[in-house]
Amino acid sequence: MATKTYAGVNIEVNDEGYMLDSLKWSKEVATEIAKEEGIELTDKHFEVLDYIRTKVANGDTLTIRGINKSGVVDAKTFYQLFPGAPLKKATKIAGVAKPESCI
Repeated sequence: MATKTYAGVNIEVNDEGYMLDSLKWSKEVATEIAKEEGIELTDKHFEVLDYIRTKVANGDTLTIRGINKSGVVDAKTFYQLFPGAPLKKATKIAGVAKPESCI
């Protein structure tokens, strides 16, 4: 495990860079993680991140299909907001564990 500093906060991360304590997450932390991923966050990004954090807090499984049905964003827009590996990037920026469905 490693420690990274985002927005002046020391945060423990796993080998893939996912936060180990999601309680240390903030919009400022998310913004800095997103910069590392080459993403500049907008209000729409934060809507998606809030949705993801709520789903995870409720113990729900995250999938792209579920995000598509969320009413927050459709799959095409989700891929545009988080290009490359959208679910992996979005969960990392949201400060939650990588979904088991992601390789």
